[in-house]
Amino acid sequence: MFGVRAGVKAFDVIGDDLAICWEDGSESYVPLRELRLRCPCAACAGEKDLLGREHRPSRNLTAKSFILTKVQRVGGYALQPSWADGHQTGLYSFTYLQSLTQAAE
Repeated sequence: MFGVRAGVKAFDVIGDDLAICWEDGSESYVPLRELRLRCPCAACAGEKDLLGREHRPSRNLTAKSFILTKVQRVGGYALQPSWADGHQTGLYSFTYLQSLTQAAE
């Protein structure tokens, strides 16, 4: 984990950003476009086969791909966004979200 931001206390969409309030009281913002482009699921980020070869499928993103329709908490470790184009398989661990917010700062 980065710093003391162990978990997400609250989150909401504000304009074109996902606003995150961390348990330590700090706040971060991730642009929705960046959130979708950096989706960590195998369909978006790719995955390696048993021989170590990376497979990355092509994505056809549209305007709907960047419209967030819902975000839900997954246990005590991740958020799962749902997008207007139907994509909802990305699990963004709190650690990964922290890395995205640091990259945006």
